[in-house]
Amino acid sequence: MMTELLPPDPTWPRYSTRPFPPYRFLPGQSPHPRRDPHGHSYGQPEPRPSACRPEDWRRCDWYLFGVDLYNYAYWWESHEAFEGLWHAAGHATQQGRFFQALIQVAASNLKRVLGQPTSTANLARAGLARLQEVPPIYMGMDVESFAADVQAHWEGSRQMPPLIRLAW
Repeated sequence: MMTELLPPDPTWPRYSTRPFPPYRFLPGQSPHPRRDPHGHSYGQPEPRPSACRPEDWRRCDWYLFGVDLYNYAYWWESHEAFEGLWHAAGHATQQGRFFQALIQVAASNLKRVLGQPTSTANLARAGLARLQEVPPIYMGMDVESFAADVQAHWEGSRQMPPLIRLAW
């Protein structure tokens, strides 16, 4: 098992200016970010981002930071950022389903690294199903292309985890 994740492509563009946490959380291998006194977010409140309209995604700092966290293999941390947005958007909305899909894909990537193939497959499958429920281009993202990359990674024909490219 790995002791530290590395970003799939360290030259990938950043979309936010927020600094990354000092480490990527890996369950069982590093301090839990919120519960452990040595965690990178210990004592900080849970993220509670405000809802942002899908067409205003370029100004949605939490979304942009969540994409950065995801692309740089901070999968637990991106899950947290997207989860706050999911709650703010509403679980039954199209935007909520989009954020839930991103949460599930991030969790799938993390479970794969942790060597949990059943959880990896279940989360990837659920994320892919939710991605089918949003338009092909949504919140600056080519959803169809991303979904194809998720599918290929899950099936094993793509080694590198799928990355999110936003179209400015």
